[in-house]
Amino acid sequence: MSVPTNPSFDVAHLGHVEVLTNKFMESLSFFTTVYGLSCTSIKDGSAYLRAWDDYEYHTLKLTKSDTTGVGHIGYRVSSPEALERRVKIIEESGYKVIGWNDGDEAHGRAFRFEDPFGHVFELYWETNKYQPHPDMDAPALKNMASRFNPSGPRRLDHLNLLSEDVSEFRKFMETCIGARVTEMIQLDNGRLGGCWFTVNNKTYDLACTEEHGGGKGRFHHVTYATDQREDILRAADVFLEAGVHIETGPHKHAIQGTFFLYVWEPAGNRVELANSGARLILAPDWEPVVWTEAERKKGQAWGLKTIETFHTHGTPPVPGKEE
Repeated sequence: MSVPTNPSFDVAHLGHVEVLTNKFMESLSFFTTVYGLSCTSIKDGSAYLRAWDDYEYHTLKLTKSDTTGVGHIGYRVSSPEALERRVKIIEESGYKVIGWNDGDEAHGRAFRFEDPFGHVFELYWETNKYQPHPDMDAPALKNMASRFNPSGPRRLDHLNLLSEDVSEFRKFMETCIGARVTEMIQLDNGRLGGCWFTVNNKTYDLACTEEHGGGKGRFHHVTYATDQREDILRAADVFLEAGVHIETGPHKHAIQGTFFLYVWEPAGNRVELANSGARLILAPDWEPVVWTEAERKKGQAWGLKTIETFHTHGTPPVPGKEE
C-alpha cells in the first residue's frame, strides 16, 4: 500500500502509554510521590495515572510485569467515523493486525495493531474523561481538568521508541496513524537516525530513533510537559534528594528545542520532563527539518554532548549487556 502524501487528522492526539515494570510498588511510588502524577485507580495489576491537566482518566498505565518497557501506545481518534477509516486503512496496509478489544477502565473498545518491530499500538474513540473529586482536586477554574498541582507536570507530551530501521517505522506511522514528520536526522550512511512525528499542531507526540543496543521493539522514554523551565530545574533537585538516577540534563535539545531532564525510574524505564515553550506547527505545508550527522555530533543546543547511555539504554534491557 502506498504512503499517503497528505497528513490525516483522523487521529486526534496521543492518549496514553502503558509502561511495564518488574518493580511495581517502587515504580508507582516514584511516579506519584516523586514525579508528581496522580493515581486515578489501581485494578488488575495496573495503576492508571495522569497529570493534573490531562482530561482523560489516565495517560500512563503502569502495569506489573516480569519485564520492563512499553506495553502499548494508545491514540485517541477524532470521531467514530475516523476510527472506522483508520481501521480499514490498517487492515489493508499489510502490517500486523491484533484486532478489537473491549478497552479497560479508561476507555471503550480499541483496535490494536503492531509496527514492524513489535511495538503495539491501539486506536480508540470512546473515553472515560476524568471527573475531579469536589473535596480533593476540583479546580478553581472550570476550564481545567483538575486542581493545579505545583509538584507535578501538566500533561502527557510524547514518547520515544527504538527501532532497527527508522525509515520503515516512518512508513508505518504515515500509513497507519496518518502522522507527519516535523524533524529528522539523516545519517551519512543514508539511513534515518531519528524521526519526530505529529498528528496535530504539536511539534511532536512520538519520536523514533535508531536502536544501538541490540534489542528489538524497545522503549526509549515517556515524557510529560511542564509549564516553564523553572519547573524542570526544581525537579532536578527533587530527584537528587530522592536518590533518583539523573541520566542527563537539565539542558536544551537542538532538535525541537525542548528544555529537558532525563531520569531512570526504579525499574530502569527512562522518563523525561520537558518544556517546549510555545512551539507549535501551524504551517499546513510544513517541510521537515533535516539534521545531518555532523550537526548532531555537535551535541545539544548549548553544546552538551549526548551521553553514551542515551544511545544504548532502552527497556527491556538486552540480556548479557550491562549499561
